[in-house]
Amino acid sequence: MEIKILGTSCPKCKTLEKLTREVVEQNGFSANITKVEDIVDIMKYNIMATPALVVNEKVEIKGRVPSADEIKKVLSKY
Repeated sequence: MEIKILGTSCPKCKTLEKLTREVVEQNGFSANITKVEDIVDIMKYNIMATPALVVNEKVEIKGRVPSADEIKKVLSKY
């Protein structure tokens, strides 16, 4: 599974990246996680607010930091 964290280096973006990495590690998900900080690349996803969680090129969560349980639920679909 390909996971992208969209966002600049703001605290919320860093928190989403940290939480996502923890959920992947704790649940044994096979995933490649990348952080997308370039605003031009972020704009390609048509989101108006960061951070955003993108899984296999589909925007799943945007504009907020979800709970670890919510991230797990989203990743479990893949």
